[in-house]
Amino acid sequence: MAKIVGPGSLIVDVTGFAPHLPVGGETVKGSTLRFGPGGKGSNQMTAAHRAGSTVKIIGARGKDVLGEILQKHYATDGISEEYITVNPQGETGSALIEIDEATAQNRIIVILAENEKVGKENVFAAEKDFMDADAVLTQFETTVEAVFATKELAVKYGKPFILNPAPYIDVPKELFFGVDFVTPNETEAEAFTGVAVNTDEDCKKAAQAFFDLGVKNVVITLGSRGAYYTDGNVEIRVPCLKVKAVETTGAGDAFNGGLATAIAEKMPMEQALQFATCTAAIAVTRLGSSPSMPYRHEIVALMEKEFGVKI
Repeated sequence: MAKIVGPGSLIVDVTGFAPHLPVGGETVKGSTLRFGPGGKGSNQMTAAHRAGSTVKIIGARGKDVLGEILQKHYATDGISEEYITVNPQGETGSALIEIDEATAQNRIIVILAENEKVGKENVFAAEKDFMDADAVLTQFETTVEAVFATKELAVKYGKPFILNPAPYIDVPKELFFGVDFVTPNETEAEAFTGVAVNTDEDCKKAAQAFFDLGVKNVVITLGSRGAYYTDGNVEIRVPCLKVKAVETTGAGDAFNGGLATAIAEKMPMEQALQFATCTAAIAVTRLGSSPSMPYRHEIVALMEKEFGVKI
């Protein structure tokens, strides 16, 4: 079983569903409110775990009602909490999410709280698990310091370092140097490179901008247009699968978790992208972010059905 390690955000989603998203000053009557485990880091590690990996997430939360929701999720899924710091006086991160029931589109306000305290010390406390990891995965929902420390350990032990540069924040350009895989969505790709990725040629230009920063492989997720990959020589396009989406909140996280597992298992790149695409396709057909992540047997079955690939 592959092993993935890295720091990530621990957040509880507070999600309201309504017939449409309100405009400024408007009050809309919603249908239901849900509390559930989320956060880009937690979502991606949950996706990787259910896809077949052993995961070690490095993070922080408060000892509060929201923290108990996360704790229950990890206990149920069998995800290690070894490197999760619990602050008795702290506040667990939260996300206020509005879901349009007609389109499945969303708006999100994230309150990072304890996640903003995850730093170099937290990452280095898990160094022994970097030594035998098969891949390293992180995002931008903790601290830039934690991301630098993660890259340092990934390089030190020669592990594939996957950086999902989300959400967009202004970071030092040197952070990208030596990153093995960068995985922005179309909005983040434009924000970091200045290139609007409307065509494959645009994707190629945006990828080149990442290569100029020292990135080795670029994967751009394009929503309904699928995913684009290049290492500067080979280009791969994988289409989006047609499914009935009910909530798209965790789609990118599902893709990244699936991709991390595939990379950790050393799948060929096209197959890895197909695996990630199937992971995301299943996730959007379910409610919640972490709870929506599919299990390996579901991903494998969809890969065989849609791409004719058996693993």
